[in-house]
Amino acid sequence: MEIITRKRTVWLTFLDVLYKKKLPLQSIHAKGVPFFVTPVRSNARPSEPESDALFTKLRSQMWMQKYKKISRFLTFKRFLYQTEEYFYYYFEKTNRNYTNILFFFPTKQKQVSILFLSLPSNLIEVILNKFMSYLITPEGYKPLLDLKQTELGIKQIKEFFQLNLSSELRLRRVTAPLFVLKGMGINDDLNGVERAVTFPIKDLGDAKAEVVHSLAKWKRLTLAEYHIEPGYGIYTDMNAIRADEELGNLHSLYVDQWDWERVITAEDRNVEFLKEIVTRIYAAMVRTEYMVYEMYPQIKPCLPQKLHFIHAEELRQLYPDLEPKCREHAICKKYGAVFIIGIGCKLSDGKKHDGRAPDYDDYTSKGLNDLPGLNGDLLLWDHILQRSIELSSMGIRVDKEALLRQLKEEGEEERLELYFHKRLMNDTLPLSIGGGIGQSRLCMFYLRKAHIGEIQASIWPEDMRKECKEHNIHLI
Repeated sequence: MEIITRKRTVWLTFLDVLYKKKLPLQSIHAKGVPFFVTPVRSNARPSEPESDALFTKLRSQMWMQKYKKISRFLTFKRFLYQTEEYFYYYFEKTNRNYTNILFFFPTKQKQVSILFLSLPSNLIEVILNKFMSYLITPEGYKPLLDLKQTELGIKQIKEFFQLNLSSELRLRRVTAPLFVLKGMGINDDLNGVERAVTFPIKDLGDAKAEVVHSLAKWKRLTLAEYHIEPGYGIYTDMNAIRADEELGNLHSLYVDQWDWERVITAEDRNVEFLKEIVTRIYAAMVRTEYMVYEMYPQIKPCLPQKLHFIHAEELRQLYPDLEPKCREHAICKKYGAVFIIGIGCKLSDGKKHDGRAPDYDDYTSKGLNDLPGLNGDLLLWDHILQRSIELSSMGIRVDKEALLRQLKEEGEEERLELYFHKRLMNDTLPLSIGGGIGQSRLCMFYLRKAHIGEIQASIWPEDMRKECKEHNIHLI
């Protein structure tokens, strides 16, 4: 049996988490959304017979209905996208022809709605693919640029922005790896649950390599290797594959971003310095938007001159009845450009605004208005999609104290035995600040595109391609 949490990039074997964390079932959260179920034994692993007890328990205790028609399922899917809720699913193959799928939807009333499907097995893959992907189709959408203009615009934006970024932050360009060795703690964990694409290396005795998620830890190692002085740093073109990504307007299997890292001093480890760096990055964004307007006058600038800063706790108090993603939409619609501080820290309600792996960003040290967090996300309001989009995730990185504190908080102390973590604890890595800036998303925003597939070549579900074409969204 397998229970999997699904939201954006999250694929997680549920019972494995229960086993490792030794937590009761009702205390497990998926990025802040609790799973409200009467617990069964929490030490059961998927291979043990007790795993089947969970499905039996749920079936006996909770409401469910069987739907044979796929239309009801797809209606439920659309509702999910509109509300941007989290969901869980369990599946089991009952016989050669049929498979049962049980979906759990946490509601705002802190309950769980259930959708039970018993469908022909050959439809399961099709259905799950439909469920995992999403598509926003703006009414009356017409691209402002043709394909040739788009390609030229992408080239100009990338060249102009990275020049401005390197000038603002005093960064030198370096070459980055596409993959790193598994088991060294160098690859980023993002939210802590994403699976890296892995492959064996024949010439190294089939040692496993991982395609990078991003380069937060690798960059810090590189700063040490290059002996970069405080006040200076590096940037690189990072390319990655995120196989667990939820495909849609803003998410692709292929990730391209500018990864940057800068050496700082102990005195720089404060929220005012963080805000200064973020403001410089935003200034480069504003200049780039004006450059695009000079190239294509039909694309009018829309970025505000000033970036709005707010802590995730203040945002929660401002919109207490909204889920985190909806809070982002609301604040971005109001201000146009927002930097949310404290991503990964626990808020006053015991939940996190969003997840962060505990070993790169410092999200527990005192920051804005004495609230925890020296990191955050930069979001812009997208007028085409009528929602906020995240352009950058960045922060002051953990020092030894913050690393120990955050690993203990997450129950991940075993990571201290990994190469990267040993280097940090042995004071052989510099203090730093760094982040990533999405290249395709940035181009998508500047060129007023509705889908990231209009900027980059990737793989998309065939039904998504068809629906995009019907709405004037031309995927590369």
